[in-house]
Amino acid sequence: MYHHIRDLLFRLDAETSHELSLDMLGAAERLHLLGLLTKPVPSNPVNLWGLTFDNPVGLAAGLDKNGDYFNALGVLGFGFVEIGTITPRPQPGNPQPRLFRIPEAQGIINRMGFNNKGVDHLVAQVKKRRYNGVLGINIGKNATTPVENAVDDYLICLRKVYEHADYITVNISSPNTPGLRNLQFGDSLSQLLAPLKKEQGLLQQATGKQVPLLVKIAPDMDESEIAQVAGILIQEGMDGVIATNTTISRACVEEYENGGEAGGLSGLPVRDKSTWVIRTLNSCLGGKLPIIGVGGIFDAASAADKIRAGASLVQVYSGFIYEGPALIQAAAQGVASYQKGI
Repeated sequence: MYHHIRDLLFRLDAETSHELSLDMLGAAERLHLLGLLTKPVPSNPVNLWGLTFDNPVGLAAGLDKNGDYFNALGVLGFGFVEIGTITPRPQPGNPQPRLFRIPEAQGIINRMGFNNKGVDHLVAQVKKRRYNGVLGINIGKNATTPVENAVDDYLICLRKVYEHADYITVNISSPNTPGLRNLQFGDSLSQLLAPLKKEQGLLQQATGKQVPLLVKIAPDMDESEIAQVAGILIQEGMDGVIATNTTISRACVEEYENGGEAGGLSGLPVRDKSTWVIRTLNSCLGGKLPIIGVGGIFDAASAADKIRAGASLVQVYSGFIYEGPALIQAAAQGVASYQKGI
């Protein structure tokens, strides 16, 4: 049934259909209809950071930037849902159009630019939480904040969301905020993460709650850059890493109508690159930090590939747009089959 709905939605502008889909999901959840339209996902618990994930398949950040729909999305069977990216102040993001489908390659290009209603709105939404699964909150910086002052924005968001998150992700890998990806390397990364780690400790003491701090990285790195990032993540005491965000490469899509649009490319074209980064990162980390694998998961096999490469959990985004809620169950089954050696 989803594919019939998708065909109708794909006749609309990508951002319009995105917003309409979420509105419909939200309405269905409030009317208690979603449970009737989805199949339950078998429980396959994963224990990390003192949290129990009912199954290893989560929703990546970006779909629900403001925390307006996570209660509905959780009903679909995700083992965890990550909302955001959120910034201290509301911002409109980049000019429209800024979201483009590439159906020929099952990809999506976005240059949204962290459009969101601000951290206070998200916190107000999370306070009305009905979803009882694991909830991650992804934090970023405002576009108008100079990169050299980026830590100030991350600290504001960290303090405001800490009590309301099960884990927090530091997004330094979106290609759509100028200069952001420069924070991934060398002294810039250490100077960002050290104050955040210190603040995490202070917040834990103040609240009595331990909230893991993860970092989301880009796929556009070579082996030496991945090794450098891995070393800094260990050095600064991060709790985990999400690999990967969207790519700036157009190697697989340049021939298609929207393939030349600026922004980050996600979906099937980034699958192999993401899996390679996970495998390389896992080798560099030596098992010291858990990895959440994301990028191009469209079926059971591609979910299992991420686990095989070294991920403990996986997230979907573009595959969910193209395949619908059935992907959650398929990905969960793929991981379970791999774990059983089937």
